[in-house]
Amino acid sequence: MWFPKKMIFLLVSWWFICVVFVHSNIQNHYDFVVREAQYTRLCSTKSILTVNGEFPGPTIRAEMGETVYVNVHNKGRYNITLHWHGLKQPRNPWTDGPEYITQCPIKPGEKFRQKLIFSTEEGTLWWHAHSDWSRATVHGIIIVYPHKNSDYPFPTPDAEIPIIFGEWWKDDVKKVLTEFIESGGSPRNSDAITINGQPGDLYPCSKSETFKLNVDQGKTYLLRMVNAAMNLILFVSISNHELTVVGADGSYTKPLTRDYITITPGQTMDVLLYANQEPYHYYMAARAYSSSAAIPFDNTTTTAILQYRGYYYYPSTLSLPYLPYYNDTQAAFNFFSSLKGLPEKYPHKIPLQVNTHILTTLSINALPCQRGQLCEGPNDTRLVSSMNNISFETPSIDILEAYYYHIKGVFGRGFPRFPPLLFNFTAEYLPLVLEIPKRGTEVKVLKYGVSVEVVFQGTNLVAGIDHPMHLHGFSFFVVGYGLGNFNKHLDYKSFNLVDPPLMNTVFVPTNGWAAIRFKATNPGVWFLHCHLERHLSWGMETVFIVKNGEGLYETILPPPPDMPPC
Repeated sequence: MWFPKKMIFLLVSWWFICVVFVHSNIQNHYDFVVREAQYTRLCSTKSILTVNGEFPGPTIRAEMGETVYVNVHNKGRYNITLHWHGLKQPRNPWTDGPEYITQCPIKPGEKFRQKLIFSTEEGTLWWHAHSDWSRATVHGIIIVYPHKNSDYPFPTPDAEIPIIFGEWWKDDVKKVLTEFIESGGSPRNSDAITINGQPGDLYPCSKSETFKLNVDQGKTYLLRMVNAAMNLILFVSISNHELTVVGADGSYTKPLTRDYITITPGQTMDVLLYANQEPYHYYMAARAYSSSAAIPFDNTTTTAILQYRGYYYYPSTLSLPYLPYYNDTQAAFNFFSSLKGLPEKYPHKIPLQVNTHILTTLSINALPCQRGQLCEGPNDTRLVSSMNNISFETPSIDILEAYYYHIKGVFGRGFPRFPPLLFNFTAEYLPLVLEIPKRGTEVKVLKYGVSVEVVFQGTNLVAGIDHPMHLHGFSFFVVGYGLGNFNKHLDYKSFNLVDPPLMNTVFVPTNGWAAIRFKATNPGVWFLHCHLERHLSWGMETVFIVKNGEGLYETILPPPPDMPPC
């Protein structure tokens, strides 16, 4: 068939416009300027640290397997690092971000070009500051789309809506952190929980700015949820609507439909919302789950409004949706233990045989008070936390640099594979001698390619509480959960080695355990820590160093030329 030149030109132009439109939100370079900005919440205005003046920060969009560059300019008053939570960064720990673990901070006035290597992740991830408590306001979402010729493993939604949960303090977060560290006790509770930066109807001076989800009846929406809260595990639900989880932590899951979800700090979830109710206004609500009455927490409720287009009357009152009670451990446990993976979408196989077994306790501890210290912990002590009875001390030179350049004296290689003392970890009363941990910077070195199993065992020392444990550089299979003490002779029989979810942050129930497996095929220095910020500040963390393999593609990449100096 013959086409005149003008027709060919029009067809090519139309094709180009369509391609540009579809991919207009995906780019390979971003500029992140860290700076102060004025924000008003809860009847008062304060200066907060932001990226590009936005709270929450800018969205990063990429396709599976792409490489993205982010130019980070620190124009704030304090040191900063940024972490790309859930990116495995194959062979590239240099731009992973945790302060004094894989880099020294970006100083005020300095900049750092960070390389983000996307590999097998697909779905929703996020980025956040990884220095002090800056991530309270310095965070944003990462959306990883399927390849151009690939589809979602569920019906394609009509639209997507990012939902980021956070916490807000009326006071400066830096002041809250300083006060917390100096006191030796627990941090001050936040003044509000937020949805996309807004507290919602139930807080003073907040109703007009409540976040609104506008939907059309009969359509399906993909809610890309992130829990960016500092210290709160959350129950979330929407009045008169069920929620169907189809992904978690950048991997797909078998559809799980519930009238509520549970999401820990650090976790992301892809959730389908079917707008199948009568046109009206409905509340989305979130409030804290806290298993221990001894641990203070923000017990307020944040709301957003799901409003159907075409329903213009705004009701004077709305009913809150069902949410489990704040200390309903069984509700949280049942939700996480019901998540199943999609084996056909796994980029690698579930390790059935394990080379390296690690059992680590997760404990809240107490140190004796020293002269001149503030000691607001129980019985005039200072609170700390530990893994296998070692409370981590952050060095002043980053561990990755020390490992790569063979700098001695920065860290030890003595993180134990098992607790130094076996006892009834979840007993109601435990000997006081167990409460005092060792202090140190101990890491675990893994050979390239070994299959690793880690069992996280919660303890009742000082106070039993849940722990969201996050591992950098890897996604892992969550093969088991349980309450009480882990028993390898009995609990191995309950392991899910058929369709476990593939995650990067695992919920460890109060006075219970969770088991994960992964293959150590990503050489580098990778942080493992609790994502409750108070526990991280107290020392509940360690580092896995995965040694190089034999070939070029099993070796750490060289450092970038603009690494921030120590």
